[in-house]
Amino acid sequence: MAAKIFHDDDADVGVLSGSSVAVVGYGNQGRSWSLNLRDSGFDVQVCVRADESREKAESDGFTPLDLDDASDVDVVCVLVPDDVIPSLPITRKDDGLTIVASGYTLAFDRFDPAGDVGMVAPRMLGPEVRLCYEEGIGFITAVGVHRDVTGNAQARTLALAKAIGGLKQGAIELTPHQEALLDLAEEQVRSAVMTHVGNAYVSSLVEMGIPLEAIITEMTLSGESERTMRLIREIGYAGQFRFHSPTSQYGQLTRRDAFKEFDVAPKMKEMLEYIASGDFANEWDAERDAGYPNLERLREQHAGEATAAFEKDLRSKLGEGSLKH
Repeated sequence: MAAKIFHDDDADVGVLSGSSVAVVGYGNQGRSWSLNLRDSGFDVQVCVRADESREKAESDGFTPLDLDDASDVDVVCVLVPDDVIPSLPITRKDDGLTIVASGYTLAFDRFDPAGDVGMVAPRMLGPEVRLCYEEGIGFITAVGVHRDVTGNAQARTLALAKAIGGLKQGAIELTPHQEALLDLAEEQVRSAVMTHVGNAYVSSLVEMGIPLEAIITEMTLSGESERTMRLIREIGYAGQFRFHSPTSQYGQLTRRDAFKEFDVAPKMKEMLEYIASGDFANEWDAERDAGYPNLERLREQHAGEATAAFEKDLRSKLGEGSLKH
């Protein structure tokens, strides 16, 4: 069954007329949502902890409130990390609407506010949500209704999505569980496969005498891969393929099945089932409760000072100007 896709014409921001609106959190998503909503005509209440985010909100012209001030607001957008949401000191009223930007806490029963509950999940990093709104191009979003108490949950959720720019390029209807599985699969399954392949690729080329600096530049810093992916997004795989040289086309097509005997599907399915069952959510809760020891260790191992120093040195040698294109 094909997914339902919503556009601007499917939503009426007017259904939120007269509703009070609050954004909880002022990080990457929270700041962008707050500014977009304000520019769409809403009087936004920003509710944050007493930290640096409060100062940032003030500098952007908001008068920050405490977290529990969001409890009596009609529409609350909860835009803090998934592992923080369950501990928020917020209660919701039966006729209110609570919006999350990720299906995670709803999918795995970590968050159960009263009233209508919807999801508006931009397929875009937080700062880009603001940039795309300012440019008038919007961004692709996943939207869904988790609970409809009032009978207006979908209309209000779509109105909110439209107000932040999330319907201009289309919004795909997903349940929170579907969105969470898709999001985590991208992070844990596809990313893991690509990392493993990339490491093997780099090691093989180094063994063939290619300098590491040249390999990293070819893979990322040259911008070629980024531009190729942008072309795929804009005109499709078939459309962008004609921009490759005949040598490139022939090599890609004739070697496409070279690794087909390495069947990764069973392992992928195992990982997806682990996520879908809620076992990963339990694992992440345990990691949080322990103070994130594994996360800190792995951050240092894979994206720590040594990696940062190598990248900084290579960028310096290439010249910053060569990376801005």
